[in-house]
Amino acid sequence: MSYRHPRPFCLIVSVAIATAAASTPALAAKPRAGASAELAILETTDLHSAVVGYDYFKLAEDPSLGLDRTASLILQARRDFPNTLLLDNGDTIQGNALGDYQATVAPLKCGQLLGIYKAMQKLGYDGIGIGNHDFNFGLAYLGQVTGQRLDVEGVSAKTCAGPGFPVVLANVYSVKTKKPLFAPYRILTRRIKAVDANGKAFETSVKVGIIGFTPPAILNWDRRWLEGKITTEGLVETAKRYLPEMRAKGAELVVAISHGGLDAGPYSPTMENGNYYLAQVGGIDALLLGHSHQPFPNPTSTVAQFNLPHVDKVKGRVFGVPTVMANLWGKNLGVVRLQLRHDGKRWHAEQDAAIVENRSTQQPDKRYVAADPDVMALVKNEHEATIRYVKTPIGSADFRMSTYFADVGDVSAIQVVNQAQADYARRYVAANLPQYAQLPVLSVSAPFKSGSAGVLDYTDVAAGDLALNNAADLYLYPNALALVKVDGAGLKAWLEKAASRFNTIDPARTEPQELVNTGFAGYNFDTLTSPELRYEIDVTQPPGKRIADLRLHGKPLPAGQEFLVATNNYRASGGGNFPGLDGSRTVLASPDASRDVLIAYVKEARRLTRVANGAQRSWRFTKVETKGPVVFHSAPGKLELARAAGLENVSQLAADDGQGKGFALYQVDLAK
Repeated sequence: MSYRHPRPFCLIVSVAIATAAASTPALAAKPRAGASAELAILETTDLHSAVVGYDYFKLAEDPSLGLDRTASLILQARRDFPNTLLLDNGDTIQGNALGDYQATVAPLKCGQLLGIYKAMQKLGYDGIGIGNHDFNFGLAYLGQVTGQRLDVEGVSAKTCAGPGFPVVLANVYSVKTKKPLFAPYRILTRRIKAVDANGKAFETSVKVGIIGFTPPAILNWDRRWLEGKITTEGLVETAKRYLPEMRAKGAELVVAISHGGLDAGPYSPTMENGNYYLAQVGGIDALLLGHSHQPFPNPTSTVAQFNLPHVDKVKGRVFGVPTVMANLWGKNLGVVRLQLRHDGKRWHAEQDAAIVENRSTQQPDKRYVAADPDVMALVKNEHEATIRYVKTPIGSADFRMSTYFADVGDVSAIQVVNQAQADYARRYVAANLPQYAQLPVLSVSAPFKSGSAGVLDYTDVAAGDLALNNAADLYLYPNALALVKVDGAGLKAWLEKAASRFNTIDPARTEPQELVNTGFAGYNFDTLTSPELRYEIDVTQPPGKRIADLRLHGKPLPAGQEFLVATNNYRASGGGNFPGLDGSRTVLASPDASRDVLIAYVKEARRLTRVANGAQRSWRFTKVETKGPVVFHSAPGKLELARAAGLENVSQLAADDGQGKGFALYQVDLAK
C-alpha cells in the first residue's frame, strides 16, 4: 500500500536538518557503559539523475524509478527508526536526458544547483560518495556542481556553491598536488536517542566516519578527461591508509561508501569491483555497495557476485561486515540497522546483531509508493526544458527498433549504431590516418537496455519520426567513439568474451534451461552487424570456446588479419575486462560523443529502413537439438517484433513467467 507522511514534507526535512546541525557534544549527555542504541544507515546509489519517475526516452511517466518515490521510503525509515543517517553512493549526476541537458545543452552556471542535488539537499542527505559515471562530464563540471575546489592541472581553481552536504572520495589523487581530489573522509557528529543499562531513555551523540571509494578503472574509462590530472589507488591500500587515521581522530563507527560490487578474482589495485577484499581489511562497521545495479541482500539472487564464499545474500554480509546495495534509479532504499553498545569510552557496533534490508518502492501488491510532489516542484523548470529539448526532430524510420530480443539475434536497435560508428571511423581514417587506410573497418555495439532494471528497461523506438530522445534511447551512455586495431585472433577473443552473455546449455537435459547469464551485463554483449563477417555462437560449449565458423567474405578468418574496430572509450580502455583491450590498441580516441555520431548519421540518412539499417545480422546460434526447452525472459506480448526481425525460432511460452516482475517466458529453438 502506498503511504505518505502525515506532516508536510518540508517540515520533516527541516527537522532532520536542524537535528543534524544541533548534534554537537555540548548538547549531548555522556553515555555510560552498557548504554545501547540503534542507528539506521540509509543508502541510495546509482540514481543516475533520476530525480522524478519519468522516462525521457519514451516521453512517459515511469513509476518504477525516481528519487521522488525513494523520498517516501526515506521518510518512512525516519518514522521507523529514531536515529538515521542518509548517504548516497555515487553515479548521481549522469544517466538520463535531464543529466545530459544540465551538463551539455544548457550548462549550469557557477552557483546553480543540479536538479538531483536540489532533491537530495531537500531530503537532508548527510553525505555522498562519487561513482565512476560522475566523472563522465569532466573534472571542471564535477567540481562545480559538488561545490568542491579540485586542484588539478587545467581546471579552474574557483569554488562554486554546491549542495552543502559532505562529499568523500579517498582513492583518487591530484597529480598536481599528490593529495586526495576530494576529502577522503569526514567524521560526522550526530545526536541520537539511546537507552542506558537500566532501560532509561536519554539523548547523546555518536561520531560516524564516512569514507568514499570509486573504481580505480576510471582512469581508463574517462581517460580523455582524467589523463595527466588524477591518479588512483587500490581500495585495500587506501583503506589501510585512512581507517586507522579515522579511528584516531575519534570515529566510533566507520561506514565505507564504495561504488563497486564484489569480485573474488585475484586482488589488484586496479580492479573494478574490489569490495570483496575491502570487507576483509577490518575496521568497517557498514559497507555500502553500488555500480552493479543490483539489490543486496537478496535471498533469491542468482548473480555470481552474491553467491561467492563468505557472502551472505540473505543477511547482507560480506566476510561478516553488514553490507547493502540499493539497486539503481531510486528503485530501492538500502537499510543497515547497526546495534550500538557503549563501553564507557565509545560506541561500538555489534556486527552480528546488525539487520540489513532492501526496501523497494514497489510494494507486494505490485503498486508503487506515492511520489512526493514536492520533489517534482523543485525541478519543474529543468524537467520541462529537458522534454522540449529531446523532442528535437532528427529523421525518420520505417521500422521499430527494440532490444526485447537482442539476446537471440534482433539487431534492429544495434545495426544503425554500428553503421554510424563505422561511417565516422572510415571518414576519419581517410582524412587523418592514411597509414590505416587499407585495413577493413568493423563496428561493435551492444543492447544497452536489456531488462536488467525491470520489464520497462528495453530500448523501444517506434517507427515514424525520430527525435533526440530516440537517439538517446538507442545510445544510452555519454561515451566517446574510439577506434582500436586488432587482429583476427583478438577479434575472436573479443567475441568470445561477449558470448559470456549465455549460460552453457546441455542438449541432453529435459528440464528448462535458462539461455541468458544475467550476471553478465547486456551492455557487454558486443555484437557485429557487418555483411562481410559471419560467425556462430555455440552455447553448448563453455565460455571461451563458443565462437565457431568465423568467416570474412565467406572464408575462414586468418588469425593475423588486422582490422580497425569502432567502439566506445569505455570498451577500448578496458571496460568490461575484454581480453587485449586496455587502451594500448586505441588508434583514435575521438572527442565526439558516440550519441552525437549517431545523431549526425541519422540526420544525413534522413530516413532509415529495416532492409538498410535494421536487419543485417552477423551471428547465429550453432544449430543443436535439445531434449528440453531453452528459455529466456522479456516483456510480454512482443512476439510480433521477433517475427519482424526474422526470428522464426522464438515462441512465447507464458505471458507471466511467475517471478512476479511482469516478464513473459519465451523459448528459443536452437535447432532452427
